[in-house]
Amino acid sequence: MLSFIVIIVLSYLIGSIPSSVWIGKLTKGVDIRDHGSGNAGATNTFRVLGWKAGSVVALVDLGKGFVAAFYISQLGFALGEMPEVLFGVWEIDASVRVVAGLSAVLGHMYPLYAGFKGGKGVITAAGMLYGIEPISISLAIIIFLIVLFSSRYVSLASIVASISYPIFLISLRYAFGYTEIDGSLMVISTVIALTIVVKHHGNIKRLIEGNENRIKSFAPAKGKLNEEQS
Repeated sequence: MLSFIVIIVLSYLIGSIPSSVWIGKLTKGVDIRDHGSGNAGATNTFRVLGWKAGSVVALVDLGKGFVAAFYISQLGFALGEMPEVLFGVWEIDASVRVVAGLSAVLGHMYPLYAGFKGGKGVITAAGMLYGIEPISISLAIIIFLIVLFSSRYVSLASIVASISYPIFLISLRYAFGYTEIDGSLMVISTVIALTIVVKHHGNIKRLIEGNENRIKSFAPAKGKLNEEQS
């Protein structure tokens, strides 16, 4: 039990690193949550601070999920004995990776270091899932890009990709025989997808009303603050 607690706490603390907030304060002396959509994530950073800052934030957020799922998860086995299965059915290694990654995603959404006001968790969840099983998340990212370039809505692309991920997992497991995909991953990925959809409730409302922010150009963004100061 102690091993699980250590994994959860460390993963949450890593996920809590508010990359967009810190980058905003370091580069422009602003809190990114006071500009644009008010979201502490990579998309708003691209929009407000430009592609350089946005790229750094995206890489850090992706890395938080990956490090938690791929590395922090293994601390439990070093700290003490772990059961072979969780809840009598789930393979322990996959389950621990899921727990660690999910803790990082929650840390990103509700960061300790930034007043519990974080981002929506899409990129951190993607990093987590790459640390667990890369095929399904790669397919989901392809879906994300297709929807993004066809609709120009980041929010819509994130929602559709999130929903498609557990569908890909189930398909690989039962249609293509990828038995290494554990039940814990299918269950938790569904929970993550639902959580991401809920976090996008404001975006969904704006999409329905037809006033959601849309990408005007896929050229490297200069950022609104940079444009105002130039």
